[in-house]
Amino acid sequence: MKICRYRLFFLSSQQSLEINTYYIMNKHEKFVITINRQFGTGGHEVGAAIAERLGVKLLDKQILEAVARKFDIDQETVDKLESRNMSWWDDFTQFYRSYMIDNTYHDLGPQLTSHELFEAQAAVIKQIAEEESCVVIGRCAFDIFKDHPNSLKIFIHSPEEKRIRRIVEKYGVSPDDAKLMIVDNDYTRELYTKTFTGSEWYDARNYDVSLDVSKFGLNGTVNYLMALVGDD
Repeated sequence: MKICRYRLFFLSSQQSLEINTYYIMNKHEKFVITINRQFGTGGHEVGAAIAERLGVKLLDKQILEAVARKFDIDQETVDKLESRNMSWWDDFTQFYRSYMIDNTYHDLGPQLTSHELFEAQAAVIKQIAEEESCVVIGRCAFDIFKDHPNSLKIFIHSPEEKRIRRIVEKYGVSPDDAKLMIVDNDYTRELYTKTFTGSEWYDARNYDVSLDVSKFGLNGTVNYLMALVGDD
């Protein structure tokens, strides 16, 4: 691993700290960065910023769209699934089963199970990663790429009160509703991870870096993570 020295700047003050670290992955070769995050942390924005700065593809909704194309489901339906519920996988599974029944595609064999649909999603992600470097948001990508030789697996978290404040500002909901959104979405992600990987979502051993975004701010978090991949 390549040793580097970088200076970390904190947004809340003019202080900086010089730290010795190493590059966790080589950005000059084909790589994968996976980001799992608690709801309301801004983890998606962090991932998007990293992808932009590295000049690589950000994978999130595109994965669902690619799986939908694989099963000949139209784009309008995909958009409806995305807008209806953040727990899109259950929606997608339910829709696909209904779709097959409504269109009497019984000649295609047994209905796909949710696990088979998950495997289809994983295959799409792996195929894209084989072709180009990318940043993957959620989708249990930490497990899909657990043996990848050039990857950085990140978990982003933040105290609940910080997340409530951010959700209130972003979605215009009450603090009580924001808290319910946190409980619902975090539970869904935790259950989804356990169901399809057998791993615990909060297990630090799944990740190379676990970061409290409230300590750095979004921009500071991006800068910190970019330093770990040798930002020039």
